[in-house]
Parts: sequence; structure tokens; C-alpha cells
Amino acid sequence: MNENEIAEIIVNNSFKIHKSLGPGLLESVYEEVLFYELLKNNLKCERQVGISVIYENIKMDIGFRADLRVENKVIIELKSVENIMPVHKKQLLTYLKLTGLKLGLLINFNVELIKNGITRIVNNL
Repeated sequence: MNENEIAEIIVNNSFKIHKSLGPGLLESVYEEVLFYELLKNNLKCERQVGISVIYENIKMDIGFRADLRVENKVIIELKSVENIMPVHKKQLLTYLKLTGLKLGLLINFNVELIKNGITRIVNNL
């Protein structure tokens, strides 16, 4: 399964979750429910995945964490905020660069229409 096929499943499940739960809950709630839905879809999914930084050939585990990593191909960063800030997009792009992954989805559940809350971030895809 490629990144785009995985992303389609993630987006479809995000629509399902948003329709059921609505906006405004804590990020941790959406993370738990999306994790559950992705596992139901037989996808390998990991929560709160540590991301290391390599600097001058030294690996540093300094506390970066991706909310979800799916099939070791797609990183998902979840938000439940009034507005996505430019730093949120930059953070996800940096995670992609540090891990060598090509696709990330920034999903803000605190919107009226979930399609307006999904941002696709790519790294050499």
C-alpha cells in the first residue's frame, strides 16, 4: 500500500470520527479514536512515536513525538485548535525530513467541516 492509499483511509476515518464526535474535544480523544479506527482497517499504527535528531553523527533523543505513524509511511499530527499556525506545518515537515518519510497529514478536528481541517504535507513525494 502506498502513501496515497494510506492517506485516503486516514482521511475517510477522520470524516467518520468528526461526523460522530464533532469538533472541540481534546486532541488525545481524536488520537485514541483515530488509532482505534486505523487498527480496525488492518493498518500498522503507532502512537506517540519518538523522533530523534542526528547532529554531527550523534543521535539525540530530545523529545520530539509524532502523534501517529501509519505503516511506517505516513505521519499524522492531530490538533484541536482555533487556527492552524504556520509553525504546525513546519513542525510536520521537519518530522518528515528527520524520519525520511514522504507524507504527513495535519488534521485539525476543531473545525465545522473536517475537509477544511486537513492539510497534506509532503517531503519529496
